[in-house]
Amino acid sequence: MSSSTEDLVITPEQYDKIAEIQYQILEKLAYNESIDVILNSLCHLAEQLLPNAVASIMLIDDQSGLMSVLSAPSIPQAGIDALTNLKPGPCGGSCGNAIFNNEAQYVLNTFEDNRWANLRQVAYDFNICSCWSTPIRNANDKAIGSFALSSFEHRIPSLFHKKILEIGATIISIVLKKKYKEQRILLLSTAIKSASEGVIITDKFNKIVEVNPAFRRIYDYAESDIVGKSPKLFNSGKHNKVFYQKMWQKISTKGKWQGEIINKRKDGSYVTQWMSITVIRNELNQVQNYVSIFSDITELKIVQQQIIENAFTDPVTHLRNKAFLEQQLLNSNNNHSLLLLNINNFSYINAAYGFAMGDKILKATALTLEHNFECHQAFRLNSDEFALLYIGKIDIPVVIKKIQKFNYTTLIEVDDISLHITFTYGAAFGKKNILKNAALALKNAKDIGKNRYYIYDNQAECAMQESHSHFIESNNRLHSAIEQSRILPYFQGVYDNKLGQITKFEVLARIKEKDEILSPFYFIETAKLAGLIPEVTRIIIDKSFNIMARYSYDFSINITEDDLSQNYLVSYLKLKCSQYKISPSRVILEILEGVSASGKKSHSIQLRQLKENGFSLAIDDFGTEYSNFERILDLEIDYIKIDAKYIKDIDSNTKSYEISRAIAFFASNSKIPCIAEFVHNSRVQKVVNELGIDYSQGYYFSEPTALPFDKRL
Repeated sequence: MSSSTEDLVITPEQYDKIAEIQYQILEKLAYNESIDVILNSLCHLAEQLLPNAVASIMLIDDQSGLMSVLSAPSIPQAGIDALTNLKPGPCGGSCGNAIFNNEAQYVLNTFEDNRWANLRQVAYDFNICSCWSTPIRNANDKAIGSFALSSFEHRIPSLFHKKILEIGATIISIVLKKKYKEQRILLLSTAIKSASEGVIITDKFNKIVEVNPAFRRIYDYAESDIVGKSPKLFNSGKHNKVFYQKMWQKISTKGKWQGEIINKRKDGSYVTQWMSITVIRNELNQVQNYVSIFSDITELKIVQQQIIENAFTDPVTHLRNKAFLEQQLLNSNNNHSLLLLNINNFSYINAAYGFAMGDKILKATALTLEHNFECHQAFRLNSDEFALLYIGKIDIPVVIKKIQKFNYTTLIEVDDISLHITFTYGAAFGKKNILKNAALALKNAKDIGKNRYYIYDNQAECAMQESHSHFIESNNRLHSAIEQSRILPYFQGVYDNKLGQITKFEVLARIKEKDEILSPFYFIETAKLAGLIPEVTRIIIDKSFNIMARYSYDFSINITEDDLSQNYLVSYLKLKCSQYKISPSRVILEILEGVSASGKKSHSIQLRQLKENGFSLAIDDFGTEYSNFERILDLEIDYIKIDAKYIKDIDSNTKSYEISRAIAFFASNSKIPCIAEFVHNSRVQKVVNELGIDYSQGYYFSEPTALPFDKRL
């Protein structure tokens, strides 16, 4: 099985995914989540980057020297049991070999590879086809466990997946170190008799009367140096008066206090402690002594600070990262100007010079941004994107022009490579959502072109967001209506002006939502954008045919270009005619004028086939586009419907009258029956009759109803 070229490099997107894993896990560490939660999260994150695989963490027992599973959230209990108390060795599977050899193992075929000789049955039982494992090492570089990805298909790891395993093992080592530190703190806080914790006992005047050996070890004071003196001797100056006032207030009212405090050793160095102070009272409830028990957490605080630094610092440029920027903005009440800068064509730089050189160029770019443009702070947000944060309002175009001019005249020089760097810019100003707004601006700038900038415009973006929100709401409503069968056909009568009665009905789509009936105004555009028009048409055809099977009226159904594009109409309409025993001669298919005039070959073929199968065709909204009259005649259109915008004011608008008269004349000469839409009063109907138009449709004769109904009868 050979490797593809993509497997030999790590793309910027993959580096971003690795960075995201580091950020998520280190953030959990920074916020003191439990070890089990952290390790399970790491396994799940790794599994997301290798589909059809499971992740596991195994550790060696110090006493027995055998391996067992520490974390494997996706492996069933039976699998975990099968991996309990395994002995590391050359035949002990990928993990056993990783620990035994203290180096990564990549097994392509566990069913045949000799490294899996002792675990062959486990591979068969749980369909572990491939297994890649890397050692977890302690501070002395000794293998103490393994981090593995087990695949249910035969495959070899890409450089990206090797990097995931390597970084995962490093993170686990940090997590375990933290776990051991926390265990030590717990031990120190509960085992005073073992002299692991410092103890200070003072009298009622808060003068030291006793200390234990741990205290002397931590502070390096001899007992004779401190007995009879106040603990103020150890004051570091790191806390203000308010801190001590609150501490003594709690001691006085609650009888105890605990918290983190920084004191000073004899040599002047600082010691960070978790301290608990308790009041001891005599039988008269009078203060007799104060007992202070403390743990030295200086080393743990250093480790925690390192974790926080890792969580909030970009490892390549050493700038603060996106998470830190978010915290800065969240915790600030100031107005800020934020400028996002995306390096143009950085993928080409990586491809031309390699990722190692690309990282050096990023470092040089970071230094340039940090030291030349007077920003409050510079950040690296992802692979090729930086940010400059300014407190207060700045002249953003001026700053961008300064950066552009600098880049035009200054080369980035790394090793023996010199090149110009250019950016695309997005900017925003304000207090809230500034990073989100700047990101939207950057996207708009990229749409314009490279080396451009866009400044967030709240009004424009709000309008766009409102449009997006409306689409999402409407899309959800439409999908819900389809799933719950709430799309219904409604029927509006078509009045025969010669016979003086309704003889046909047009089928109109509606959505029933609680006690409300929604017209297509609320969903038709969304249906078009979502590609759901054919689905709605099928539903309307099926339900209207079912209803019309009980009546003898002719009826029309609207057909769109989307329906014709899917080429299903002929077979589907024939099927429904057969199912509901409806003659095709009763069915009129209304198509928009533009569909008939466009002359698309596949559409024309379908329309002719529909005609051949006995269906009638009507041109809907005639007069709204530049019609191809010849094509209307070629298709042998059965009805022409004059667009409502001309009919609604035909009695008062000369232009509407003349256009309607011309259409009626054309229809009459072509012997095509003509229908006037939107006939809403007697005045409009009078003109329609005068023009000799065959049919009228509108609220004057019939409102859309759930069943065919003539309100004038």
